[in-house]
Amino acid sequence: MLDKVSGQSSNYDVPTGQDLDIGKLSVVVRACRYPEGAPANDAFAFLEVSETETAVSIFKGWMIASSPALNAMEHSRYDVWVLRCITS
Repeated sequence: MLDKVSGQSSNYDVPTGQDLDIGKLSVVVRACRYPEGAPANDAFAFLEVSETETAVSIFKGWMIASSPALNAMEHSRYDVWVLRCITS
């Protein structure tokens, strides 16, 4: 995640099905897919992002780690990208 105002970037682990409040956003990862045997390569994640104060949906859809611009989230302050799926 990038805060465009402060210039601060941060990485977060968001478990599938749980939401995480980050700044003024709520991020929910509904699904995360990856090539078999390579969870760190080319993750595909279905995200729902909304503003915490208003509950207005900002983004709902699939993001691809290797090509975040294909389906990017549009927000005046924040950028959110998927980096990888984590399996344990």
